[in-house]
Amino acid sequence: MNFDFSDEQVMLRKAVRSFVDHEIMPYIGEWDAKGHFDQQTLKKLAELGLMGVCIPETYGGSGMDYNSLAIVCEELERGDTAFRTAVSVHTGLNSMTLLQWATESQKQKYLVPQAKGEKIGAFGLTEPAAGSDVAALQTTATLDGDHYVLNGQKTWISLCDVADHFLVFAYTDKSKKHHGISCFIVERTYEGFSSKATKGKLGIRAGNTGELFFDGMKVPKENLLGNEGDGFKIAMSALDSGRFTVAAGACGQIMACLEASVDYCHERETFGKEIGKHQLVQQMIAKMEAGLQMSRLLVYRAGALKNKGMRNTRETSLAKWQACDFANQAADDAVQIHGAYGYSNEYPVERYLRNSKAPVIYEGTREIHTIMQAEYVLGYRKDKPLSQMLPAWEG
Repeated sequence: MNFDFSDEQVMLRKAVRSFVDHEIMPYIGEWDAKGHFDQQTLKKLAELGLMGVCIPETYGGSGMDYNSLAIVCEELERGDTAFRTAVSVHTGLNSMTLLQWATESQKQKYLVPQAKGEKIGAFGLTEPAAGSDVAALQTTATLDGDHYVLNGQKTWISLCDVADHFLVFAYTDKSKKHHGISCFIVERTYEGFSSKATKGKLGIRAGNTGELFFDGMKVPKENLLGNEGDGFKIAMSALDSGRFTVAAGACGQIMACLEASVDYCHERETFGKEIGKHQLVQQMIAKMEAGLQMSRLLVYRAGALKNKGMRNTRETSLAKWQACDFANQAADDAVQIHGAYGYSNEYPVERYLRNSKAPVIYEGTREIHTIMQAEYVLGYRKDKPLSQMLPAWEG
């Protein structure tokens, strides 16, 4: 596989890095401290064409490939996890799922404005009692004439108070277990819909996360995505995209930890020399570099498969698991390198450590991915082609 970047990708990285340096870095400490999600930053990302990076131009996107999306996520998370999360949810979980599963009329109505950044999309799968165990969800959808009536609740939903459109998963037939789950395109304006932000989070405080409530909410029949019972397959295909963006973002987290630590190693002296001269500090720096390079290779390999329209569940799972673990370790080491200063918000590494924990949990815990990888090796798990595969990128 050739992972050389095209001239377009090199320019893309420079543009996103410049955006992060000027539009996020100077303000993120204040936003994080106040728990403020800056929606104007999303609008600026849209103006740069970054809310539909790998969506074809025919549907309002930038028409780039999936490794270009990885570059965007990596550079955004170098600034802060909150904005990479926004792109992950909007593009990875929602828009890329619409590209794969939606009808042409659904694409025109929902995908096009999302790819342009005119509307924001989100993803509603997790519930208070249903995380890794998707089949345990309690939200129901009952067909009543020309509408489905939804009742239930979702939790830990990114962009809960910001998004215009949501992909919501609910049971249309509980007797069929996960084969009875369906997916719906939900608009915020529907009667019976409400949302509430979650406060007191350990990390990603500059992001918007919370709960969705459906109280007899009517969803037009034509907003069913796929067919009844396709919800589980749709959710799993969406996670292949979402996990890819999370893994790419983790590379940015490692990069941020490495940059901050290298700077501090040259600034701080102990025992008459820069702390970077101490071997145990060098060991931590070396681990960060190794983690960054290995994670990038796993991410770009998964991206290469996506570009070909090939199934990539196994590869994306491995990339997400390892990159997020490497990022969590890099953040822990960055705090250690900074010593007591790393324990305060005078330096950004304490925020990196707080932010690094959530990606180890969401979109498949490390334990889920550990089991998946073991089952692949042991032959207990084999990927079967989905009814619809992720479309190959068309330049």
